[in-house]
Amino acid sequence: MKFGVFANLSGPGRHDEYYKVLDEAREQAIYCDENGYESIWYTEHHFGHEGNELISNPLMMGADIAARTKNIRIGQAANVATFWHPLRLAEDIAMLDQLSKGRVEVGLARGLYGREAANLNPLSDPKNNDQNRAVFEETLEVMKKAWSNRFFSHKGEYFNFPADGLSWKHPMSPPSPEFMDMEKGEISKISLMPNTYENRMPNIWQTIDSPRSIEIAAQTGINGIFWMPTVKELKQRFELYRDKASEARGVEVPLGQGIALVRDVYVAETMEEARADFEEAVLNTYRWICHWRGLSNLLDPGEVLKEGQELDFDFLFHRNMLVGTPEYVAGKIQELQDELNLETLLLWTNHSTLPHEKIMKSMKLFTEEVMPIF
Repeated sequence: MKFGVFANLSGPGRHDEYYKVLDEAREQAIYCDENGYESIWYTEHHFGHEGNELISNPLMMGADIAARTKNIRIGQAANVATFWHPLRLAEDIAMLDQLSKGRVEVGLARGLYGREAANLNPLSDPKNNDQNRAVFEETLEVMKKAWSNRFFSHKGEYFNFPADGLSWKHPMSPPSPEFMDMEKGEISKISLMPNTYENRMPNIWQTIDSPRSIEIAAQTGINGIFWMPTVKELKQRFELYRDKASEARGVEVPLGQGIALVRDVYVAETMEEARADFEEAVLNTYRWICHWRGLSNLLDPGEVLKEGQELDFDFLFHRNMLVGTPEYVAGKIQELQDELNLETLLLWTNHSTLPHEKIMKSMKLFTEEVMPIF
């Protein structure tokens, strides 16, 4: 099994000491790089004065981490592709891939918060799901073309590259049918600079949840990142991904292949200590997220939410928490492996007001006493 870290940096009230948050993130990444973690993933959120999600640009964060590490793969979970100009996103990812010598894992998402979409790209408003999806899919199409071809063009509903009617004449750029309409003397194709490391197509991941998104990702060769559901519910989603991927590729795809699972993780010497340290911090995260998502994504198949059900630690604990002693957490990971054939587990360790010292203490216990089992 591969282990990574989902580094959704948070810290309510820390906007005046953001540099300290970054220093802590660097310490965490260097530790992971030196101790066998396969990947670390940074998020994209905007305008979050509340302090629950503190990174606005995972690619800039990744560039900083790439300069301080040697082996760990650097992912985004995720770049909100609908907020970006597709060519700028393709270029910036390629630049990070060059800087890290091919260590990039490309993570993409469609966006969740209206506050972000309305101010960055109204076309991506999540209330208009079909349009949001269409913008996402066309953005991804442009990016794939840019990474796959020396010269490329695109004509779509939302984007047209190159722009029409661009004349081109320069003695240092001889005219060529590779990128020009020679009769008109106009540019007909453009070239990404730089392209990815060794001009390879990077691994592409998407944070996915709905059946439709799972099906599209599986059919188009996109890896999936899941988070909240219970093991029983996840099994249905893993099976859906496997079945659609198998149909698309014409070969039997093993269960769990191409999927990473995010789980909230905290390890301590005793169960009581783990809960005491972690409970309020992780609940703050869920209070933030579940305001929009509700609690239904935490239910087993067929389970009905009880009237008046409150979000509390007891409700979460047996559903999707990896919180407790090393022995307990290892047992829960074994369950994920047995039921889902899980290949990649991403640890969400940075929650809300949880102090950095406790985050690192938990990670060291996990590294030394849980990881060797797998």
